[in-house]
Amino acid sequence: MSQTLSLPVRASGRQQYDLYDLPLSTTPGAAEQFRDAQLRLLRVQTGVAAPLQRAVALDPEFALGHAVLALVGHDLDLPVDTVAHLRAALGSVDRANVRERSFVGAASARIRGAASHQSRMLHHLAEHPRDAVALNMAVPTIAFSGAVEVPQQAWALVEAARPVFGSDWWYGGLLAFVRQEQGRFDEADSLAVGALGSDPAAGHAAHALAHVFYETGRHGDGLQWIDGWIGANRHTTFQPSHYSWHAALHELALGDETAVRRRYVSELGPSSVQGVRALIDSASLLWRARIADSWHGELPIDDVLSVVDEHLLVAPPTPFVGMHAAIALAARQDATGLRLLGRHAALDLRPDHRDLVAPFAAAMAALVDGRPDRAAGLLLRLMPDVARFGGSKAQREVVEQTLLYALVEARQLRVAGRLVQHTLDRTMR
Repeated sequence: MSQTLSLPVRASGRQQYDLYDLPLSTTPGAAEQFRDAQLRLLRVQTGVAAPLQRAVALDPEFALGHAVLALVGHDLDLPVDTVAHLRAALGSVDRANVRERSFVGAASARIRGAASHQSRMLHHLAEHPRDAVALNMAVPTIAFSGAVEVPQQAWALVEAARPVFGSDWWYGGLLAFVRQEQGRFDEADSLAVGALGSDPAAGHAAHALAHVFYETGRHGDGLQWIDGWIGANRHTTFQPSHYSWHAALHELALGDETAVRRRYVSELGPSSVQGVRALIDSASLLWRARIADSWHGELPIDDVLSVVDEHLLVAPPTPFVGMHAAIALAARQDATGLRLLGRHAALDLRPDHRDLVAPFAAAMAALVDGRPDRAAGLLLRLMPDVARFGGSKAQREVVEQTLLYALVEARQLRVAGRLVQHTLDRTMR
């Protein structure tokens, strides 16, 4: 794929191609619309559904177009008739090529919630490693939950694609995020800056660079940079609240309580963020501000939870969402809700819910009940497994911050001091 934004596409007779020269079984007009949607997906931008809808309107038998549209509707919670488009994809699959048929099968398994959906997508990528759309959906990112849950599995998936994508700007953004999670911040910085030099709207690269600034403690520079990027991309980027969350973390680290409150009101309140994103970004920010003693007065957590599906607070779909559900309930001082979440997780057939969400909910309930010593004990036992929650190190950091808060509240100052020193040593490496 070209490093410029002109994005030349190879043409050969009637054969159509995507942005990475993979054949498309469709018409020229539909292929052009598909490439528009593909670029938006890779940039992590809004407006993905519209060009896909135009593509399948131009070619109703474009199986890949229907499948991608159904999958983005399902995964990104967009107003798309997922069932109808999946049915259309399956009904047209005989016209598709081998790669497209494989993607349709993987998309169908994911949308139907089949037990094999993760392995189907991973098998598809093993057979068709240059399928950028599939890799973009398979790796857990700011947009997609992915086909793997443990960070090391995501790293391996991205690393495996390096011989195929090389110095491509989109792939560089994905790899930059992996590198910063691995603590290889200089490499991550170089990759992200290079990708943004090729495409300033590259969302994965911007996200990776935001993490590099935060993890290396460059809060002033990071805040200035991310505010500039948000200003230039606010109206086109998908999930702008998450970038605002990054900016707020810098403000919290700088001790600017007024700025944190202003950021919440203007960019992270319920008028700006709804659904699961409100749990992950808005509620977690409020909890961090509270335990850092940086939010005086009542937390507006009820406003946040008014735009969150109550089911997410009882039966979260993933351990990552479960972690944030517990954080939100603790911010609301809802010990009853935390116990309900914990009981549900303890009975869940999925081991990560039992092993992670249940004890974390119990720890947060103990904290709300005024038993910080019990909360600290539960959290200390949980710490070796925190990476299994998924998400990024910056997102999981809130567990360690909560442990530190519980230790201080329990007057276990010697243990708290060791935790602070461990954190500082890790940051300096």
